[in-house]
Amino acid sequence: MAEHLGSAHLENSASAKNYRIVLVADKLDISWHHCGTTSDFLGEYFSRACGAGVDAVDARHSIGYLLNEILENAVKFRETGNIEVICSLENGRFEAGIANVISRETTDSFQKHLNVMLKKDPGELLLERIEANALDPESGGSGLGLLTLMNDYGAELGWQFEDEHVNGHVRLNTIAALALS
Repeated sequence: MAEHLGSAHLENSASAKNYRIVLVADKLDISWHHCGTTSDFLGEYFSRACGAGVDAVDARHSIGYLLNEILENAVKFRETGNIEVICSLENGRFEAGIANVISRETTDSFQKHLNVMLKKDPGELLLERIEANALDPESGGSGLGLLTLMNDYGAELGWQFEDEHVNGHVRLNTIAALALS
């Protein structure tokens, strides 16, 4: 059974400019540097396709930041397997879907975190988390990256959790959309 949190839907059509990358776990020891390299590449690729009315430099930065935040989470919490990245651009709307496999324990913790995050104003919660991190530098899992995406970039974020009955893990699909200007 699948569970949805946030805005877990894609709107770009099949004719949108798109790109798909799979970070294959068996052939590549997936690590942090793959996040930045992949995000920079896709930011550059899609910023060149934005067209008139969109600041290409701003688009490159926004797309790169969005992808880097979500890819870092996928790498950090990945239990096993590949990480799949699917992106599209149509009419100034950039969309990304990132799929990875996480443990049941990580799923439960992340869903609790998301339920709290999605109930509050992202700006207020961002300030609360910044203050909490300043008081306790050892705290982790604050969600500052996701909150920054929602508050500062106006990103729409959603998550779909699907049980994998074969191994007890959960397939996580993170969906992100960004209006480029």
